[in-house]
Amino acid sequence: MSTKKKLPAHTKGSGNIFADLGLPHAEEHQLKAELVVQLKRLIAERELTQIEVSKLVAMKQPDLSKLLRGHFKLVSVERLMRMLTAFDQDVEIRLKPRHKRGGMGRITLIAAA
Repeated sequence: MSTKKKLPAHTKGSGNIFADLGLPHAEEHQLKAELVVQLKRLIAERELTQIEVSKLVAMKQPDLSKLLRGHFKLVSVERLMRMLTAFDQDVEIRLKPRHKRGGMGRITLIAAA
């Protein structure tokens, strides 16, 4: 006798919650979210306070707090990349032709292990 429960009806997501919700600029929001996740990881690894981080990245602590809670409109992708470089991270941008013709290219973040 199987004890496996049936999952409720659902749709598999695209991997971008912002696109799944139909929000404008979904790719930009996804990229910002991924960059903020990396920033939060570095903050936790180094056991820094928000005040220490705000000084390091030249941002007011209340704005940093909002950013870390998902208010991505406060910063650009470029600013987030600069914040990561303040944590001694290299940020590389690589362009390559899209394998599938037609449609727009995509933006992805591949974090180093």
